[in-house]
Amino acid sequence: MATTLFRTAPAARAALRARSVKTGAAALASTSFTRGKATLPDLSYDYGALEPYISGKIMELHHKGHHQTYVNGLNSALETIEEAKAKGDYNQAAAVAPLLNFNGGGHKNHTLFWENLAPHNKGGGGEPEGALKSAIDKNFGSFNTLQQQINTALAGIQGSGWAWLVKDKSAGTLQVITKPNQDPVTGNYIPLLGIDAWEHAYYLQYQNRKAEYFKAIWNVINWGTVAKRLEQA
Repeated sequence: MATTLFRTAPAARAALRARSVKTGAAALASTSFTRGKATLPDLSYDYGALEPYISGKIMELHHKGHHQTYVNGLNSALETIEEAKAKGDYNQAAAVAPLLNFNGGGHKNHTLFWENLAPHNKGGGGEPEGALKSAIDKNFGSFNTLQQQINTALAGIQGSGWAWLVKDKSAGTLQVITKPNQDPVTGNYIPLLGIDAWEHAYYLQYQNRKAEYFKAIWNVINWGTVAKRLEQA
């Protein structure tokens, strides 16, 4: 990832002098760039394909509106870092760290999120199979227990954030973790499945009934993608 980032925006090296920028740089893994610019990824399904579980209006606003905003913010942060490097102003580059983390994390998290979804009965919903099922049973006891743990984690998020099923590279185990705001999954954790708990992910359809959204989204989870991520972890 770091090599890709530096090749795309060499000025990011300057920002990495600030420790907090390392997290923002890690947020750029698995994201797309065109001619040095982060780009909004296309979806592999129509906006309305996840209905009735997630409305087409939410999907369109979430993708074209919110995710695009993170892409724009990320590009702006990288441009600011490049300009600061040209001036030799490393303090200014370091000051951009929070924006790099927030927008880079938002870009990465949403890119993973779209891939985690698929239309019901067309790759979405059901239960995991094969090696993924075995890993879930080993680490959580059952798929139902995993669902309960993730839903409990989602309900416990104060404000905005994400719940993730991750693989701990050191321990070799699967775990459920939460991240506030748009903080990306970094360090020893490999993200396998992420669920967005920001209000923009559900409010137009579910209003304050977010527990209904947490229950409904399981009908469109793409377990094939999760299985591939586990295989590559």
